[in-house]
Amino acid sequence: MTAAIEVQDLRKTYDQIEAVRGIAFSVGAGEIFGFLGPNGAGKTTTIKILCTLLQPTSGTARLAGLDVTTSPSEVRRRIGVVFQDPALDDRLTAEENLMLHAVAYRVARADRHARIDEALQFVDLFDRRKDLTRTFSGGMKRRLEIARGLVHRPEILFLDEPTTGLDPQTRARTWEVLRGLREKYGTTLFLTTHYMDEAENCDRIAIVDHGTIVALDTPAALKQRVGKDLVAARTTDPAGLARLLSEKYGLASTPADGGLTFLIEQGDAFIVKLLTTDRPALEGISVRRPTLDDVFLSLTGRQIRTEGAEGQFARIRAMARRRG
Repeated sequence: MTAAIEVQDLRKTYDQIEAVRGIAFSVGAGEIFGFLGPNGAGKTTTIKILCTLLQPTSGTARLAGLDVTTSPSEVRRRIGVVFQDPALDDRLTAEENLMLHAVAYRVARADRHARIDEALQFVDLFDRRKDLTRTFSGGMKRRLEIARGLVHRPEILFLDEPTTGLDPQTRARTWEVLRGLREKYGTTLFLTTHYMDEAENCDRIAIVDHGTIVALDTPAALKQRVGKDLVAARTTDPAGLARLLSEKYGLASTPADGGLTFLIEQGDAFIVKLLTTDRPALEGISVRRPTLDDVFLSLTGRQIRTEGAEGQFARIRAMARRRG
């Protein structure tokens, strides 16, 4: 697979605080690649370096074979960007917002209207092209930002937390649009997210924490790392069931509301075996496959967190005090 993005030993330091710590990865052309991690993990810093908005402290990053440090103008012509914070002018219409972008990216005058109409039709906003952006819902604005990023036909589209703040239905619609980009244009998508379910849409995921990549693979392969299923059993005799699981099957269990939980490979098959065993009465039993949340927990020892800007600055200040 041809590499659309190649990163080697990338680092970014702010006042002796390492936001990005020597990461390395590559993204294939036409791939949907996700950076999954909590806020403050280094995702946005990385995407800004790749988009030529920040200079790396060290290391290299190449997009479409071009170095982001030595060839920033050429890189910018090949990428589109949808940032987490809205960047639309709500005093302009949808069409005018896209025209402004087309002019900025030097799209040929003869092609501008056709490109704009095509982009608006692609995100189902063509009928609202003459409406002021201020009248749009949050989901419509996000789709308009995606349309704007398409006007100059980028090879790579960067999306920083593309569905943050959107309701589940609008998030699903946004992902329909994003998947359609690859199908229609062959666009490479690079996105950051802290939504586990959103990361499931990616071909591969890099799990990022404290500026490092702790794992990189397909969603299915990452979940296989956890390996075991989580079984939850409700019973009036949790102590008796725990004893049976330990003595007969060598399984450790954890008390839970009205029963206990335990981890085991092929949980559905084990439930069948357990139901045919002489055991304490069960009031209910369920099995759950590993999730990306379980993967993050197994790799970092904690659940993915949603940390606001205030929390990020507090953590950085605390790190600075420790190092100072």
